[in-house]
Amino acid sequence: MDKILEGERFTANSLSELRSEAEHCKRCDLYKNATQTVFGEGSRDAETVLVGEQPGDKEDLAGHPFVGPAGIVLDKALVEAGIERDSCYVTNTVKHFKFEPRGKRRLHSKPNAGEIRICSWWLRGELELIKPKIVVALGATAANCLVGNAVRITKDRRRIFHPDGLPPVLVTIHPSYILRIRDRDKADIETREFVRDLAEIRRFLSIH
Repeated sequence: MDKILEGERFTANSLSELRSEAEHCKRCDLYKNATQTVFGEGSRDAETVLVGEQPGDKEDLAGHPFVGPAGIVLDKALVEAGIERDSCYVTNTVKHFKFEPRGKRRLHSKPNAGEIRICSWWLRGELELIKPKIVVALGATAANCLVGNAVRITKDRRRIFHPDGLPPVLVTIHPSYILRIRDRDKADIETREFVRDLAEIRRFLSIH
């Protein structure tokens, strides 16, 4: 399956309008259990858009993207790569938290292809309004949505794709992957690789 940022044209003329529309989104059933829509945040003039999979538990409660543990990993890696998060626009492919209850805990549940396809409408709107120079796909869900299912993170990370109708897309891991590595030495190695991936943003912007 090719990238899925397709479908009807949105009507919003600004990010604030698009965000307001997304707050009441019922395009799929994920809104029923989520606390709220977690829309993207950042500058309308951002040259870089960072795209993850979906908000997590912390993001769902706070209403802001990448403010949980994975967000902390991302922030630190951006700093080490010499990139200011405030200069980027940060968002997710899916705007509602999908989870499975486990007692008092809410465990992340991967969105299915239909949910991703439906929700990618909002992401397409964000990209069309911002018109960034580069998009960073954080993990497989974002990469498959933006580039296509042929992308493999382990094989294609740090590679920049040029999909039709979209800005160039840099592929890398989702920062939550680092949190799942139990071996501290391996986690440190993966963190350094993640920083190298993000450093490609600066390299790309310096020549474009």
